[in-house]
Amino acid sequence: MTHSIVATIKVKDGKAADFEAVALKLVAAVAANEPGCLLYTLSKGDDPLTYVFMERYKDDDALKNHRGTDHFRTLGREMGAFMDGPPSVLRMQELG
Repeated sequence: MTHSIVATIKVKDGKAADFEAVALKLVAAVAANEPGCLLYTLSKGDDPLTYVFMERYKDDDALKNHRGTDHFRTLGREMGAFMDGPPSVLRMQELG
């Protein structure tokens, strides 16, 4: 079953460029190392301190693999220093 995730992240004032630099490293690492990830994008919202990751995984194994990768754990911790609280995460299973 295909999984989709939308993670909305607020960053601390003055830390947007720092967050973007690390987050874009994560996007590149996912693209280079996770064939089961069908989509992994970073977008910026109307609010300059709001970012959205849109993710899509071909199956349960691909999603589990993503969460266990070194790049996700390492860069995720780095991004955390720039975040203003935990992300809002919407997890979905595609129906068709």
